[in-house]
Amino acid sequence: MSFDEKYLGEDFLSAMSDVTPLGPDDKVNTTQTQKTLAQQLKRKALEQQLNKANNFLSTEITHLVAPNDIIGFKQDGVQEGVYKNLRLGKYPIDDVLNVQQGGFEKSRQSLFDRIRLNQEKGIRCMLIKHGRGEQSKPIAGYLKSAVNQWLVQLPQVIAFHSAQLHHGGSASVYALLKKSEQQKTHNRELHRKK
Repeated sequence: MSFDEKYLGEDFLSAMSDVTPLGPDDKVNTTQTQKTLAQQLKRKALEQQLNKANNFLSTEITHLVAPNDIIGFKQDGVQEGVYKNLRLGKYPIDDVLNVQQGGFEKSRQSLFDRIRLNQEKGIRCMLIKHGRGEQSKPIAGYLKSAVNQWLVQLPQVIAFHSAQLHHGGSASVYALLKKSEQQKTHNRELHRKK
């Protein structure tokens, strides 16, 4: 008895006796279903264009704030205690976004995209670093003024306030985001009366 017959068994060997190995021309072409790099880049560019087209944040800044001003906002319905805890930096920061590099339009788009993504992911509190802009030309504090205006325009943001000194002070802002649908459902089930 050969090694194969001993360990594989005669049933298996007899079942495989009429099988022939694949030749060099009998290969499956798996590249047809995979998108080429050019197609992937084209799709990504189209998605970015769509995001830019959906970005409703204003490009004109109507209310300028001074570089060292403390900024803040809360929607109706946000409890004073919640806003106070945000102002004091008591909520854990789940994400940090720095919009200081890249220019005005890139900052606008990255803020828009990140806020939407974070709210979908269930992130509740984030820190946005906008800088003071004391040396910015032609207007000091221009990006800070823009962030102040944009955060009010975003429906996902229920409150924001300038950060504590150890998080950047007036050069940064805490933003409190609405709960995602999944978080709302979980909260309803958790506090449902029995």
